[in-house]
Amino acid sequence: MTSLFAKMEPVDFAALPGFGADDLGEAFAVFRRSAVRLCANLPEQRPALAAPAGLFAACRAALEGAGENDPAEFFSTWFRPFRLSGPGFVTAYYQPEIEARLEPSEAFSVPVLARPRDLVTLNDSPLAGPAGESLTAARRDACGALRPFPTRGEIEADPAHAHAAPLAYLRDAVELFLMQVQGSARLRLKDGRALALTYAGRNGWPYASIGRLAIKRGLVPAEAMSLAALKAALRRLGVGPGEAGRRLMQENRSYVFFRIDESCERRLGPIGGEGAVLTPLRSIAVDRSVWSYGLPFWIAGRFPWRNEAETEFARLTIAQDTGSAILGAARADLFYGSGARAGDLAGRVRHQASFAALLPRGAEGFF
Repeated sequence: MTSLFAKMEPVDFAALPGFGADDLGEAFAVFRRSAVRLCANLPEQRPALAAPAGLFAACRAALEGAGENDPAEFFSTWFRPFRLSGPGFVTAYYQPEIEARLEPSEAFSVPVLARPRDLVTLNDSPLAGPAGESLTAARRDACGALRPFPTRGEIEADPAHAHAAPLAYLRDAVELFLMQVQGSARLRLKDGRALALTYAGRNGWPYASIGRLAIKRGLVPAEAMSLAALKAALRRLGVGPGEAGRRLMQENRSYVFFRIDESCERRLGPIGGEGAVLTPLRSIAVDRSVWSYGLPFWIAGRFPWRNEAETEFARLTIAQDTGSAILGAARADLFYGSGARAGDLAGRVRHQASFAALLPRGAEGFF
């Protein structure tokens, strides 16, 4: 029995508040997207904890027709709920839609960079940084040795340090920074075309929350923190080279690279760390060192999701993504969708919630 399992309490489905009122058919459809990938052994974009055998069995059953007529029976047959101890914490994210250009100009000068050829992702054996930091990616030099990749500040001082090709250009560093935090974007070009970008790796430096730093330094009151408030605070400080807002963003040394994604799946929506298309208000990002992709989680709490008002949220969600800031068992980042409206609501969410992991029957000792 692992320490994580020891902190979980088995409960009945009837103990999950609002479970019977949820649209479990919608949740089941999202689960099947993960099932397709798991059963076909398709590669994950950001590898997570290996799935237990029981999850593969549940996925096979879903793809063979179990659950199509009665999703509630499917989940109760193949899974058992375990309430996670202590209050959980929920944030939200979205897919930005940003105006961009393919060539630089005075108005569009901030490059969106592709993954560098010499970037090596180190999932299982991080490199030690100069101050003992755990670096999850590095640069392989001409001699084959691994070296720390340049930080955000170093890349922004001279993008040539990244050895990366620009995919497009944005108006300012705030749009790039927030796009990197979200992990995907749709870029609107001058001729009306849209360019879909998907996460393609990061420089490996630890993530630092700029929102938390802004609150700590009195730039935004904690009760007023939102995506819009953070963007406004950064721009007030100035986000040009050397200005205070840019320096604040550079305190997050992590830097994300992208790729142009023209796949059929990407046309349906952004792609999560699992490789599956994300579904608004059903897909969540979890700590990939703790959980496997494809696991269902019941999340119940009060936060803004229908509109700006805090209302009851009680839904079955599926782990299909991850993020550098998503750490711990009872921690989730809920995908809100695409565009400015989704971004406005997502930026308001920093709330406690109760979590129950639906573990495949027989897999209790796996976690």
